[in-house]
Amino acid sequence: MLKIVIRFGLIIAALLILFQLSKVSLFIPDMSRDLILGLVGAAFIGLGIYLGLKFRKVEVVEVGPDFEIDQKQIEHLGLTEREMEVLQLIAEGYSNGEIGDRLFLSENTIKTHVSNLFVKLDVKRRTQAVTRAKELRIIS
Repeated sequence: MLKIVIRFGLIIAALLILFQLSKVSLFIPDMSRDLILGLVGAAFIGLGIYLGLKFRKVEVVEVGPDFEIDQKQIEHLGLTEREMEVLQLIAEGYSNGEIGDRLFLSENTIKTHVSNLFVKLDVKRRTQAVTRAKELRIIS
């Protein structure tokens, strides 16, 4: 929630700066409005790139040849064998329908397994589930 408030605050601040800079042409009549808007646009592009690079969070999980699945973690989370199969297929990029076809289950059953995985891994999205599972070393 705090991130959302900060982002909206930055957007509002950027808009206020844009409005103030649009008044610069009143004080410097030799500059065209197009030039000012171009400079302001370039400044905001630079600001966007800077903030994008600064706030981007990427975690790389290296899987070496000696990687072993942590069975204790699987037991601790209470994951069933079927949930593990579903999680592995999610990690491979399959949709719910495709997973259902591969495991001979209905799509609603797969949705139930995915929902249970989200609760057990404490995530909200499929990509988060895969990332969390790799961090916990329960899938390769």
